[in-house]
Amino acid sequence: MSEEILQPAIEKFSEGDIEGAVQMLDDLCKSNKDVAAVHHTYAEFANMLNVEAQDDIIPGGKIMMAYKKAMNLDEENDEYIVDFADFALECRRIPQAVKEYERYARRLELADIPIDDRLYMAARNLVDAIEVVDPTKSNPQVMPWLKSAIKWSVGGLGYSPEEASVLLLEE
Repeated sequence: MSEEILQPAIEKFSEGDIEGAVQMLDDLCKSNKDVAAVHHTYAEFANMLNVEAQDDIIPGGKIMMAYKKAMNLDEENDEYIVDFADFALECRRIPQAVKEYERYARRLELADIPIDDRLYMAARNLVDAIEVVDPTKSNPQVMPWLKSAIKWSVGGLGYSPEEASVLLLEE
């Protein structure tokens, strides 16, 4: 059902009219308040529009609310969680991003899925964001964030934190 609702906006996007697609999705969000995919697609396309324009054509707060709405409507959708975390990190809302990445990581663990590419990339992006906020990485607030980034990066390489520490300590 949501595919049918989204189809005209996706076609407009495919034609290269991202601004028209975002406007169409904005209208669809108002008339389809209970369809998570509409809110998520709006957030994704609006973020792409801002990145392409290198300007905040759509306010970041509005995009964030669309991601949150999608997550609230479909709490089981891991893609919505990690996309929201990615966006929060882009906006330098590090605590919020880490919280959602941790939520995503726990869901993967419960499903017996190893660290995936999204968390592996998040680790690098998180370290970059921390370097902007605290170049010396000496603030005690950033230490848990760094630990999460390290855990995700070694997990992305196929190691548990314990295995990685043993390997690093070997001569």
